[in-house]
Amino acid sequence: MIKIKIIPREAFNQLQEMDIDKYAKMSLIADMCRANTLSAVKLAGSGHLGSSFSAMDIVSWLYYQEMNTLHEGIHSQNRDIYFSSKGHDVPGLYSILYSAGIIPKEKFLKLRRIDGLDGHPHISIPGIEANSGSLGMGISKAKGMAFAKNLLKRSGRLFVLTGDGELQEGQIYEALQSTVHQKLNNLNVIVDHNKVQSDKPVCEIIDLRDLETKFRAFGWYVERCDGHDFRQLEQVLARFREINDKPKILIADTIKGKGVSFMEHPNSLKDGNGLYQWHSGAPDDISFLTAQDELFTRIHHALSNKGLPSIAAQEISHEKKSSGVTSEYVSDAFGESLVHLAAERDDIVVLDADLAADCHLREFEKKYPDRFIENGIAEQDMVSMAGGLAIQGLLPVVNTFGAFLASRANEQIYNNTSENTRIIYVCHYAGLIPAGPGLSHQSLRDISLFSALPNTEIIQPANATETRMVVDYCINHAKGNCVIRVVIGPSPRHLNLPAGYRLRPGVGATLREGKDAVLFAYGPVMLHEALEAAEILENNGLTLTVINMPWLNRVDPSWLKGAVDAYSSVYVLEDHAIVGGLGNTILNKMAQLQMLDHRRFGIFGIQGMPAWGTPSEVLHFHGLSGPDLAKSIIKDHEVKA
Repeated sequence: MIKIKIIPREAFNQLQEMDIDKYAKMSLIADMCRANTLSAVKLAGSGHLGSSFSAMDIVSWLYYQEMNTLHEGIHSQNRDIYFSSKGHDVPGLYSILYSAGIIPKEKFLKLRRIDGLDGHPHISIPGIEANSGSLGMGISKAKGMAFAKNLLKRSGRLFVLTGDGELQEGQIYEALQSTVHQKLNNLNVIVDHNKVQSDKPVCEIIDLRDLETKFRAFGWYVERCDGHDFRQLEQVLARFREINDKPKILIADTIKGKGVSFMEHPNSLKDGNGLYQWHSGAPDDISFLTAQDELFTRIHHALSNKGLPSIAAQEISHEKKSSGVTSEYVSDAFGESLVHLAAERDDIVVLDADLAADCHLREFEKKYPDRFIENGIAEQDMVSMAGGLAIQGLLPVVNTFGAFLASRANEQIYNNTSENTRIIYVCHYAGLIPAGPGLSHQSLRDISLFSALPNTEIIQPANATETRMVVDYCINHAKGNCVIRVVIGPSPRHLNLPAGYRLRPGVGATLREGKDAVLFAYGPVMLHEALEAAEILENNGLTLTVINMPWLNRVDPSWLKGAVDAYSSVYVLEDHAIVGGLGNTILNKMAQLQMLDHRRFGIFGIQGMPAWGTPSEVLHFHGLSGPDLAKSIIKDHEVKA
């Protein structure tokens, strides 16, 4: 078992009392927060280290030297306000808030846990000023806060941090021009210009070119400095205080992964053969121990060189997490299928929004670079470009996380649909799990949004075999638009489809036979929970038929009649909000076919805002785990009896 250490808040208080210059003190605070961030992410099993470390010097300087927030208190109406628009650097912010006593230790040690801290900023957490994680919104939100302060005669400045890749989002530029027009001169934007996106340099995704000239053209006061040099930060922010007739932007040149040598760009790019390795995810044990040792050694030497006592760290007890999953990723099968089918059809063009690794598109990108389009973090632009490709007779396959694709680009998707072309939309990261990153990334509205569109089929495969069938169907057989929902994580169990199974529109497949009730589900996560519920119910004298129904907005009426005829209780398990998913599709069809008489019908799904945490925590919270489903069905049958 490796030793995970945390620097307690008392050590930060102790450091504040030491007689050293503020720049040396701030360097120590930043590294101590880096060490705590590293430990928090390791304990969580996931998180974003690269951008947390690149922004650490900026954010620690803001809180400890520039802003009045810690002095005024986080509830003061006249406080300075800081938040990160990109949001995935929040583990670093949490470590600063912990160091200042705003976040308690017990919460800080539960990053990405249901009773701890969200994987992206959430205002329910002390010190967090705005929800973020969906990119491009931060400057607009800060504008609203700045306007409110002016209107309500409150003092305090606004500081919002953006990523450089985030500058590819169109809303950023809407906000830049309107901020000047609305004379919101109490607004300060800082660009964490670490020059690396999720795993590639920004210039290889979408080159931002001359940012200073761009920003000045919008009417902003612009400066640039080394974002790791406290003296430069101090000087620029001092000048910002003197500028009262314009909003201000600081382009802070930073290093992604700053503070841990092998995580720093460009070192990590060399080690990763051109791909940055530390954007997200927890480090393996050896990498963690190496990084922890490097940080603690530098902290110790900095104190020792000034004749100061070393700072004691506390070892945190932790349990080795068992994965409880298989090695199967449906996303692997999706990527492999695209490569295979592209060899047979030269009209296939794949579009990506800076998520090629997560969406398993790298092999396609390598094999067919002339048919791979990297649009950067600009979903609306990507979808409308796909519309143009389709008009010209190509078959676009559009990829990004479902939470960003279905909702952010919904109007563009609707416009494409009106042109009677064919496009395949792939909603990666579909559903509730993994829930660690929180509500900004959980795709739970996409089925309802796409179901409202004509000529659009929505399909979610259960396993790798069915994934290959679905991709082939959408590319070679479908007549209209297709939406493929793809789970990003490993499957919880191996799901075996019936012998001789083939994909037929509107038809599901029985995975387990029972006589007391039937439960429809889809996707590897919820089918696992459905089967677990059936196993538990059998031990309680009830048998449950479990049907894999990959067609989420289409059902064959004759097949449906045969599937439910023998049952007086029909249930649907959603990996989606309880409204607008498969449950509504089946309910509407059963009502149309007059099949509801004397039958109980129930939908299990996500109600309210989704929770964050581990899979077991979140499924239990929403009553969707196998044991919870079994309890609900038993209770329903007791009421019926």
